[in-house]
Amino acid sequence: MKTILRLPYLDVTAGLLLALLALLLTINPLSAQQIAKRIVAVGGSVTEVVYALEEQDRLIARDSTSVHPREVHDLPDIGYIRALSPEGVLSVDPDLLLMLDGSGPLEAVDVLKKSGVGIAHIPNHFTAEGITEKVRVIGKALGVPEKAEMLAQALEADLAAAQKEAEDRDTDLRVLFVLSTRGGRIMAAGRDTAAHGILELAGATNAVQDFPGYKQLSDEAILSAMPDVVLMMDRHGRFGASADELFSHPALAQTPAGKARRLIKMPPDYLLGFGPRTADAIRDLAQELSGMQS
Repeated sequence: MKTILRLPYLDVTAGLLLALLALLLTINPLSAQQIAKRIVAVGGSVTEVVYALEEQDRLIARDSTSVHPREVHDLPDIGYIRALSPEGVLSVDPDLLLMLDGSGPLEAVDVLKKSGVGIAHIPNHFTAEGITEKVRVIGKALGVPEKAEMLAQALEADLAAAQKEAEDRDTDLRVLFVLSTRGGRIMAAGRDTAAHGILELAGATNAVQDFPGYKQLSDEAILSAMPDVVLMMDRHGRFGASADELFSHPALAQTPAGKARRLIKMPPDYLLGFGPRTADAIRDLAQELSGMQS
């Protein structure tokens, strides 16, 4: 039996090889996300981007906010984006979760992280740049960065064109986005919201910007906001309201929007999705606003 006497040399070589491998993995990581075949999309815009990238054959489930395109309804629904159940998500045996920022609750996300399933956190900024960032992050997670870059550049051009068209319409109206009117109380969108973002892109002004997120407005706050137009999501149930119901509110009835009964309704996923269809939503909203100028 031969005795190998060059152990120190072999140790050094092995160390160098490991260091080189680590460097290569840093440059071009081969993660489970890039080879994932069983993907769950959490967030309507995330699902739309997957379809726009033509990677929908890898989707095995989606959350309840994922309603476009129509064929997505054939996939299992694992629940609402902010009320996920780890058991429900894991029951479909995914190997990658594309999770839009804001998915939760945090306890459920922690359990999913510990389960060993790959998770890609998708940013959700309410700007044109946020949409293209979202596309690029999803493309990287799916292992198709080249396709994502092509889509991002196309969307960037379309969004810029839509904003220019909105600017040319000169639709600088004060718009109050009303989330709900439950109990006769107006819940409105302030800054750092999807509603605020889409209004800016469409060339309008959010009538209430002195607070972040969503907040119930007092009568005084409504009168101070003096909106020219009210914008709402077109939906039914407890969060919906007709023009008659909306403008019967005593304070809102005294605003320019109430006196002229100016109300715009648009589908929530289309209006606030910040995904591949947002350029068209900008155009439609700007057109609606233009038609309401006196």
